[in-house]
Amino acid sequence: MPASSLPDPQDLLEKLTADRPAMLDDLDGLVSAESPSSDPVALRACRSVLEDIGTRLLGKRPTVLPGADSPGGDGTPGGLLWRLGPAGRPPVLLVGHLDTVWPLGTLRHRPFDVRESRATGPGVFDMKAGLVQGLHALAALHATTGAYPSVAFLVTTDEEVGSPLGGPVVTQWAEESRAALVLEGAADGGALKHARKGWSFYDISVAGRAAHAGLDPHQGRNALVDLAGLVVRLDRLASADGETTVTPTMAAAGTTQNTVPDRAHVTIDVRAPDSAAQRGLDAALRQLVAETAELPYEISGGINRPPLEEAHAREVLGLAHAAFDRLGLRWPGSARVGGVSDGNLCAAAGTPTLDGLGAVGGGAHADHEWTDIARMPERAALVGQLTADLDSRPRPA
Repeated sequence: MPASSLPDPQDLLEKLTADRPAMLDDLDGLVSAESPSSDPVALRACRSVLEDIGTRLLGKRPTVLPGADSPGGDGTPGGLLWRLGPAGRPPVLLVGHLDTVWPLGTLRHRPFDVRESRATGPGVFDMKAGLVQGLHALAALHATTGAYPSVAFLVTTDEEVGSPLGGPVVTQWAEESRAALVLEGAADGGALKHARKGWSFYDISVAGRAAHAGLDPHQGRNALVDLAGLVVRLDRLASADGETTVTPTMAAAGTTQNTVPDRAHVTIDVRAPDSAAQRGLDAALRQLVAETAELPYEISGGINRPPLEEAHAREVLGLAHAAFDRLGLRWPGSARVGGVSDGNLCAAAGTPTLDGLGAVGGGAHADHEWTDIARMPERAALVGQLTADLDSRPRPA
């Protein structure tokens, strides 16, 4: 987008403020299309709703990306990609996901609802409002300048389960882009997210030998007892300041109440503030398992997302601060958070990345999840202004 096509910040904000009723209608439609990560049929239906919204706003149908269901299976469907503006320079990448943690049927007891300035419903904050705001931001840029910046709007379908399908696509586009803007919900009070911890997860299984718990328990080899000896030692891997956490999250063992368990397993969630700590924890966890388990074991999983470290966000964060000033909006600050997103993958690709540009609200993954609809226009204007500003900068070397 040449400098002459940069939007007037107030025109952009006024346009999006006028479009707020349309944003709310689109949010209603998208939240009302349930999209649990585990349900391919629901994901495809929600993807179709988003495709229609984006096509109406942007005047172009997206590319439907290959999925695990290709060429006709029942696996996770691929995401959507809108490539807009000039193709001769690296795009600004806008990233989001349409899958949610909420099981099919959640709408029956918690439908989309608006009371005063709060919209509620499954996925309204994480992160369907961010998708709606991003699409309206690009449409408003075109309406106020007559052109699109060089932009790639990428929506994945499996972020909530670790992005096994979408992650490589995010990484590919991040490598080709000048910067990445992540449309995940904001931190408390609307703060942007300049850093995220890294995420690793593990599944540890122990194999024992079954026996009757009353007649001959000592003939068995109790997998549950062996695994428990490991679990109670996990806290020694965490840091005293709480920056590094090692949390057992799910466990199962045994077949009946009167049988010595011949198999037990536990899943472990690990968060680390930087790459060195994450790699060190990976090695320490594997060593602890090897030293503690007395029965045969298997360990799967590992590092899923490296940290989004503050250095990756510094450049874009400065531009965002300036954009708030130009829009006449109060600077909300920025934060480092423990949760992860596909922004971690963008940063790992070496791409300047800023996260938390989506909805202002809260309660992600909780029944009280909500979005402040009064602030949807300003967040969309921020995304639009920041996209245009990044696109107007000289091409990186």
